Amino acid sequence: MRAAVIESPERIIYREVPDPTPGPNDVILRVAAAGLCGTDLHIHHGEYEAIYPIIPGHEFAGTIVAVGSAVADLAPGMRVTADPNIFCHRCAYCRSNKPNQCLNLRAVGVNQDGAFAELVRVPAENIYPIGDLPFTQAAFAEPLGCVVYALQRTEIRPADNVLLFGAGPMGSLLAQAITHAGAARLVVSDISPQRLARIATLGATDTVLAGPRQDATLRQIAPEGFDMVIDATGVPAVVEAGFTYLRPRGKYLFFGVCPAGAQIRVTPYDIFRHDWQIIGSFALSYTIQEAIRWLQTGKVRVESLISHQLPLAEVQHGFEIAQHDQERMKILFLP
Repeated sequence: MRAAVIESPERIIYREVPDPTPGPNDVILRVAAAGLCGTDLHIHHGEYEAIYPIIPGHEFAGTIVAVGSAVADLAPGMRVTADPNIFCHRCAYCRSNKPNQCLNLRAVGVNQDGAFAELVRVPAENIYPIGDLPFTQAAFAEPLGCVVYALQRTEIRPADNVLLFGAGPMGSLLAQAITHAGAARLVVSDISPQRLARIATLGATDTVLAGPRQDATLRQIAPEGFDMVIDATGVPAVVEAGFTYLRPRGKYLFFGVCPAGAQIRVTPYDIFRHDWQIIGSFALSYTIQEAIRWLQTGKVRVESLISHQLPLAEVQHGFEIAQHDQERMKILFLP
C-alpha cells in the first residue's frame, strides 16, 4: 500500500510500505478520511511521544476489510471509526478508571502506525460503528471525544462566563460543546478574523481579535474576570496571559498542546489566594461514543470546519498548509 511516513523529525515521505496484517484481536480498515491534527505537527517536529519511522494519523474513519481470528462482533464491510489510544488494562491507572494515564499507553499514529495510509490496523476493542454518518464527519470523532473528556473534567456550571483562546478546529468544537453545556457567555479570541467570523456561527457570543486592543476589550466585557478560561492554542505566551483574565474561584483548562519543555510564569500565591483550579486534559477516556452521538444528531456541526480535502499523495503540501496558513481549518486526507 501507499502511506505517508515520518522517517525522522521534519522528514515526511509518501511511499510504498507493506500492507498491515491483523493479529487475532485486530481489524484492518480501508481508510476513507483522516484528519491532520496539531499533534501530528508536533510529531513531525520531533516534539511528541513518537517513535520513528512512523505513519501518523489518529483521527480517521473507514470500512473494515479484514478481521482477526478471535474477532466475533465485527465484520468486513462495516463503516467505523476508532479510538486510537490502546490501553494495557493491567496497570494501576487502567484498573482505577484512569486509562488515558495508562503506564503502557500506545496510540495509533503515535507509536503504532496510523491512518495516513490506505490501510490501518486497529485493535477490535477500539472500533466504533458509525452507521450512515459520512466518513468526513466521523473522522472528527476522536478530536470531539477529546472535547467531551475535557468538559467532563471541567464541569462547566450553568450560566458561566467562559473565555476561549483559539478559534481553530479544536476551538470550534469546544465552542459548540461549551454552548451545549450551558455557558451563558462564550468569548473567543484569535488572530484570524475569518476564524472568528466562523466561530460566531457556532456558539460564540463575543469575538475578540488578538492584538493591541484585546486586553482592553476583554476587561470591558468581564471587568471581574471570567469563570473559566480555556486555552486551545498551545502557545505558552497565550497560556501565561490567560491567568490575568481568571476571576476568583475560576477554572483554567489547559487544552492546547504546548511544546514539551515549554515553561510559563505563574504566581503560586495567586492560585492560593483566588482559589483557582488549573485543569489538564490529556487525550480522551472512553468518550468516542458520546462524540459519535453528537455528530449523528447534528448537535455538533463539523462540515464548515473542513477547509481542505486532499489526496494522501499531497501529504507534504497538507503539512505545509497546516504550518503556514493561519486561516486554514481541518485538513482531511482521503487515501
